[in-house]
Amino acid sequence: MDRATRINQTIGTEIGAGAAQVAAAVRLLDEGATVPFVARYRKEATGGLDDTQLRTLADRLGYLRELDDRRDSILKSITEQGKLTDELSRAIARAETKAQLEDIYLPYKPKRRTKAMIARENGLEPLRDAIMADRSAEPEALAAGYLSEAVPTVKDALNGARDILTEELAENAGLIGDLRAYLQKEALLTAKVVPGQEEKGAKFSDYFDHSEKWAGVPSHRALAMMRAWKEGVVQLDIGPDPEVGQPRCEDMVASRLELTGTGPGDRWLRGVAGWTWRVKLASSMMLDLMGDLRARAQDEAIAVFARNLKDLLLAAPAGSRPTLGLDPGIRTGVKAAVVDATGKVVATETLYPFQPKNDLRGAQSAIMALIAKHGIELIAIGNGTASRETEKMVADTLAMLPSGVQKPTKVIVSEAGASVYSASELAAREFPDLDVSLRGAVSIARRLQDPLAELVKIEPKSIGVGQYQHDVDQHRLAKSLEAVVEDAVNAVGVDLNTASAPLLAHVSGLSAGLAESIVLHRDLNGAFGSRKDLLKVSRLGPRAFEQCAGFLRIRDGQEPLDASSVHPEAYDLARRIVKACGRDLRAIQGDPKVLKGLSPQQFVDDQFGEPTVKDILAELEKPGRDPRPTFKTATFAEGVDDIKDLKPGMRLEGTVTNVAAFGAFVDIGVHQDGLVHVSQLADRFVKDPHEVVKAGDVVQVRVTEVDVPRKRIGLSMKKDGGASAKEARDARDTPRDRPRGKGAGKAQHQAGPKGGGAQHGAFGAALLDAMKKS
Repeated sequence: MDRATRINQTIGTEIGAGAAQVAAAVRLLDEGATVPFVARYRKEATGGLDDTQLRTLADRLGYLRELDDRRDSILKSITEQGKLTDELSRAIARAETKAQLEDIYLPYKPKRRTKAMIARENGLEPLRDAIMADRSAEPEALAAGYLSEAVPTVKDALNGARDILTEELAENAGLIGDLRAYLQKEALLTAKVVPGQEEKGAKFSDYFDHSEKWAGVPSHRALAMMRAWKEGVVQLDIGPDPEVGQPRCEDMVASRLELTGTGPGDRWLRGVAGWTWRVKLASSMMLDLMGDLRARAQDEAIAVFARNLKDLLLAAPAGSRPTLGLDPGIRTGVKAAVVDATGKVVATETLYPFQPKNDLRGAQSAIMALIAKHGIELIAIGNGTASRETEKMVADTLAMLPSGVQKPTKVIVSEAGASVYSASELAAREFPDLDVSLRGAVSIARRLQDPLAELVKIEPKSIGVGQYQHDVDQHRLAKSLEAVVEDAVNAVGVDLNTASAPLLAHVSGLSAGLAESIVLHRDLNGAFGSRKDLLKVSRLGPRAFEQCAGFLRIRDGQEPLDASSVHPEAYDLARRIVKACGRDLRAIQGDPKVLKGLSPQQFVDDQFGEPTVKDILAELEKPGRDPRPTFKTATFAEGVDDIKDLKPGMRLEGTVTNVAAFGAFVDIGVHQDGLVHVSQLADRFVKDPHEVVKAGDVVQVRVTEVDVPRKRIGLSMKKDGGASAKEARDARDTPRDRPRGKGAGKAQHQAGPKGGGAQHGAFGAALLDAMKKS
């Protein structure tokens, strides 16, 4: 079986697809096609693989190709050493992971001069053989025959023989594999405070004396302990239970020496096995398992961030409506920016309704003037410091409007990352004459109109919907989040005549340079009349056009199909379908019932199969449909503006701001996100909170616990209102699951950059509390 076939079969098994499907997808990706393009427009070739399967396929393809490259390199190295045997070649070919491959290569890997090499040079390998061959002989007596100027004593001779055996055992791929498998099931992760670091590391106090099974450590606890380790607060160790596991590991090492009895040689060899475990293998196994734990924790943390980011990007847009954005502030004032229905900035102002100026009347007058002049339909209020005070001021202002006047809808909007965007080079280019402080208000207004279009301007890590994003591999995180952004942008589609360059840059087939070229062409030549006009853009050739055209929309253009997700390559097929209806395309779009009687099979030809025909029928029925949900906002309770206003038993409405492995955080309008622990999300067992909620959801909650000093709020989404916080903890913390050590389960959280101190500082506090309970 050749390499490509083997890789295709492996990936196919992992993603639930046939080898032929994988081969087709690999070919398309290797030719430069993007995942969104293949998922949407090459279903016939791949058998309908979706974007999730294709992302996994692309990741595994890279890993398996790297594995094969390393396999070739190792075979070449061992061959050049003249040590390659048929058995070794087969073992290398069977290795399924990089770790297994490196285990096999270890004895042949070029290394610096070791103690075992020196012992061999000193002629002590025959002593090793003699002890192994005659277990009844005293090793000391045998060693006496191997003394020399380089080996002056019996002890030196035996130590040399031991060093040879230790190296051979430590490089035994079978033994290493067995030990790793055993420890992955039975090893303990323990943390001990470094003496003298108690005060400095007080926030990690729950890990000053902590122990739990390695296999069951949740990602948030693992990353918290690793942070404490990195900061020098605790020492971490991964190893077997001292009473049971350590003897078991020593026995596994000893078994490789084929101990047959209790003779002097057997006793000496057993001592070598214990020495090898304690001095060599225990530390290498710890490093291996620590690396595995870090990778596992990072995978989960990255996956959580990616899911939350996707939910945030695909949140419901309020639509093209004139919007007033307010970035709350007290001493520095409330920054106001008005954007029209297209997102263009038409007015800015700074209001000072709070201390020290207390110009409430002036602020209200300014807001009413902006509403009247610009026909404001929406008011977006950032959720940072002073957001509820600003919301109350706006509510009072709207109450002052004359009866009969259409009052704008006020909405609390997450301002996560707004300050990062405001100070970015992109914002400076977009608003060169606008003060940095006012750019945040523009971003807040626009993200209410269209969250996706605005949030793509911000580095995903700065949006702050992850857990421990600063503790994970930044390259892997960036790659994962970029894939999420790309999939979200292409799932929704982009208006070619209004999209910004940052948004266009995420469209399939378009680079940042091509996106800038499109915007420049649009500025110089006016709006695009049709998709085919894209071919007039500098450096945008047929290949890029093929990849991007289907994801770009032109409203009211020369070609009605340009407003849909039908790819230009399939326009003739779409027209055949329209012709079969006996109606004009625009008439069909107004009366989609005429499509119901058509059979997809009657339009299948050599170029397009049934999947594409079905997609076109669905698109003709609802052209350019937006997959995002209908816009809906949470209504915060009147008079509940601060955590001190909360009482257990209150039923409130809120918006999910973040979802972690242990629960969901909900903004209920009091400057601190409350936590709905995973055990309180539903009246059934919930393994993954994402099964129940996602960022942006509007939910009904009941307050179960309020801790004002520590700014922690416990919430429940259970129909019966949920258990009290203590009852929930008691129910979860059974002896079967309880980690060892005092305070097991607590962790610290480093929240991502967010706008608004009070709201988001409490996010970390609530997260800390949640991890106590996990």
